[in-house]
Amino acid sequence: MARGRPVLSVHIEADAPADPIHTGGGASVSPWVFAPLFAPFGISSGYVTVTLGFLLSRAGLSTALIATLIALSVWPQTVKMLWAPFVDTIGNPKVWYAVGTFTVGLSILAMSVLPKTQAEVPLYIALIVGSSVTSTFVSMATEIFMVNFVPPETRGRASGWSQAGNLGGAGIGGGIGLLVAENFTQPWVSGALLAAICIACWGATLLLPKLERTASAARNYFAELKEVAVNVWGVAKSRPGYLALIIMLLPIGSGGVPWSAIAGEWNAGANTVALVNGVSGGIASIVGAMAAGFICDRMDLKRAYSMYGIFVGLVAVAMIALPRTPLVFTVGVLAYSAMVGMAYTGYAAIVLEAIGKKSAATNWNLMAALSNIPIAMMSMIDGQIHDSFGTNAMLAGELAFPAIALVLFWTFVGATRPKRAAA
Repeated sequence: MARGRPVLSVHIEADAPADPIHTGGGASVSPWVFAPLFAPFGISSGYVTVTLGFLLSRAGLSTALIATLIALSVWPQTVKMLWAPFVDTIGNPKVWYAVGTFTVGLSILAMSVLPKTQAEVPLYIALIVGSSVTSTFVSMATEIFMVNFVPPETRGRASGWSQAGNLGGAGIGGGIGLLVAENFTQPWVSGALLAAICIACWGATLLLPKLERTASAARNYFAELKEVAVNVWGVAKSRPGYLALIIMLLPIGSGGVPWSAIAGEWNAGANTVALVNGVSGGIASIVGAMAAGFICDRMDLKRAYSMYGIFVGLVAVAMIALPRTPLVFTVGVLAYSAMVGMAYTGYAAIVLEAIGKKSAATNWNLMAALSNIPIAMMSMIDGQIHDSFGTNAMLAGELAFPAIALVLFWTFVGATRPKRAAA
């Protein structure tokens, strides 16, 4: 892999726009590299939501407190575009990646060692928030690598591999982390293993072309930040950009069904729920993400994303008609996870196509923050529909909401198509 890779040298002149990473020579890498690069981002989330949540619950901490701690790991992801400009304009993305990866690994190790008691909650809060914030350095740096090293013809596969790393990392942090914690008497073993995996992922940066950023000292940093804002506005007002922003806000492939809460309707026991929501669910998501990446390279990305959203809804509706048995629950939820993995890949491919190379971290994370809005909303809406109208209505809504949204979206696309393109 390493032989024949071009060496990338990036120089930014004092009067150049703020574009710290520019390939110049069309450097590219194999798409699979983005799986290990994204993995620590998923591991950070998976450890807190699954492993730590379970251990704290078993130690007797209240469900409300554990839910609050998990929420604290999510909130930094909704505002991460606020510090993305710094990643875009300061230093080398490989250094940002190293800081994020090592910090995530060490914070998980620290959480694994801490006693699972009420007295340690302030320390858990600091470590959870810190891990979530620094995990954004991992994703932002990787996104910069993607927009600079992925040619148009492999955007789908690169997006598939990146989401495989993200979803697979969540399975490692949650499923494998909990498995090791349950089978070793020393609490630090689980944290040490996950920390080692995170740090090992840093090695994938050695497979990337060399990056150098040389900025003139005369360049006013506030001028660079202003240029980032100009770049973001340029993407937002372009047709590919505003269509991407709109479709990010639609309830497509949100994956909001609370399967663990309704598993009893299929007579699914605790072990079955753990299976489909843990490692097996992560594997299903990876398979879906990889398949979606292959498809995305062969059709229009927005159409592919729309199709994946409908697939998610169709699986949910099929669960209404099929017998309510543990086997149906297992197969159905795994299929649902696979379709959600496809939708995540479609999302990543659209963003990769729309944002261009300038201010990549800021543009990407603006869209990522927007895409989290329908995910959060659908989780709440699904719960409300379930409590008011029952499980079948909730599952039917998984198809109805994206179908209605997509009809409106594609009507808007047709109505705003430039006349020359229409002709």
